[in-house]
Order: sequence, then structure tokens, then C-alpha cells
Amino acid sequence: MNANTERQNAADAEHGRRLLAIARAAIARRLDVDANAPATDADWLRRPGAVFVTLKQDGRLRGCIGSLEARRPLAEDVAANAEAAAFRDPRFAPLSRDELARTEIEVSLLSAPEALEAADEAAAVARLRPGIDGVIFDYGRHHGTFLPQVWEELGDPVDFLHHLKYKAGLPPDFWHPDVKLSRYTVTRWREGDFK
Repeated sequence: MNANTERQNAADAEHGRRLLAIARAAIARRLDVDANAPATDADWLRRPGAVFVTLKQDGRLRGCIGSLEARRPLAEDVAANAEAAAFRDPRFAPLSRDELARTEIEVSLLSAPEALEAADEAAAVARLRPGIDGVIFDYGRHHGTFLPQVWEELGDPVDFLHHLKYKAGLPPDFWHPDVKLSRYTVTRWREGDFK
């Protein structure tokens, strides 16, 4: 590994630590738990960014909320999505104070989405990159996304897309020429990676 690569890896790790600390502090603040609030005045934290914050307990999902587009400063996006994942994910009851210590936080920083052009479902499936692509599905008022981490559970592109359509409120075999797909990648950090 050359010196530039080592410096970049160290910077990426430091960014991850800071983003995770911002997420944990935002949740702790809402629960009236003491937490060290990290500094958020670095230039890179003031630039617009889009993140998903995922909460897990014993390896199982406990909340996940995020932004698909960079519309506010990165530090604000992390804090807001951490609070939303902990207290407003409709699939779960709000996180309790007792749960915080056993909750692991994961932050996924999204690249800008790019259109995934496909004439039909078979073409879309052929263009998907398992393990790499996060995918956004749009059709009329039906929307859904899966982060690239979902490939760990749904490794087959056909299954991945079928489950995404179901998440968007459509039957798994649905397809229409007006379906719009976009893809993005993520840089992901988990608290467990830094212990």
C-alpha cells in the first residue's frame, strides 16, 4: 500500500468515526443521555451529503432512515436521519433509553444517483451489480430503495428487484415501460468496525 492510499484510508476511517459519533450523539441527546458531541465544523461536514443511518440489535434491523439526495449539510443529514431511524421508523417502536447501549449504528454515505436505463426488466436485471449497487425504484406514486447491503440477503438480481418492487407497494412480477430505476454506491461505516 502506498503512502497516499494509507492516508486516504486513515481519512476515510476518521470520517466514519466522526459520522458515527454524530449519529450516536443525536440519538442520545433525544433520550437525555450524556454523550460526547463531536465537532461538526469541519468543511467536509458542512458540504451537502446524503446518508442512511441503520440501527441494529444482535445483528437484526432496529431502524433505518435516510436521504437519497444531498440537500443539507452532511452533519445535519446524519443527525436528522439518526433521530428518524431511532424514533420515527414506522416499522418499529421508538428506541428506548435502555436499548441505546446495545444498539449498533451504521452510516452509509451515498453517491449521487445515476439513471439505470433499461428497456425491460430483463435488461435492468442484467445491468445490476450485486454487492455494489443501491437501487431506487420509481413508478408513479410507488417508490422504494434498497441499499447495497441488501445484496447480503438477496444476492440474486431477480429476487433483489422483485423484493424492491414489493417494498414499493407493487407485485413482484410488475413491470411497465414508465418504471424508472437509478443506482448509487455507498461508503459504509459500522461502530463494530472500530471496536
